[in-house]
Amino acid sequence: MSGSVVAKRYADALFQYAIENDKAEQFVSQLSVILDVFQENEKSLQFLSHPRVDEVKKMQFIDEVFNSFDRAIVNTLKILIQRQRIAHVTSVIEQFIQFYNEANKIAVATVYSVRELTDKEREEFERSFKKVIDKNKIEIENIIDPSLIGGMRIRVGNTIYDGSISNKLNRIKSNIVSAN
Repeated sequence: MSGSVVAKRYADALFQYAIENDKAEQFVSQLSVILDVFQENEKSLQFLSHPRVDEVKKMQFIDEVFNSFDRAIVNTLKILIQRQRIAHVTSVIEQFIQFYNEANKIAVATVYSVRELTDKEREEFERSFKKVIDKNKIEIENIIDPSLIGGMRIRVGNTIYDGSISNKLNRIKSNIVSAN
């Protein structure tokens, strides 16, 4: 079974539980922390997936590190360990967050610009752009890219909106070349 199918199944089960128990928002918050832990500290994930480390020690690690988290989340981590699928934990969490975002009409947009967007620009962007993509909320990740020269490039899912000056210059260049 592929990793994405595994991740989707576990995330779906956890998401359904969260919805039934009105804990979806709490789970997103806690799972985001867990995602940060595993992404910033790869050794913890290596420890949990290492075949020579005793399963009891792995379970103790989960209990100690995530003792303040909801039991359903902790138990999901333990099940992933028992079934030797803990390596998929980041994919499970990302899939859970995707389910949550889809259910709540939240889009995640990556905005490439030549400088950091101000709070006012972020608010203006969200207000105008959420109408375009029919979402209730947009979470913005701003990435600085001086090669754009000006303007911005926006990525929402697999769709890219490119209003950068470098893109406009490239289109002019290709029009001139094709005209000759």
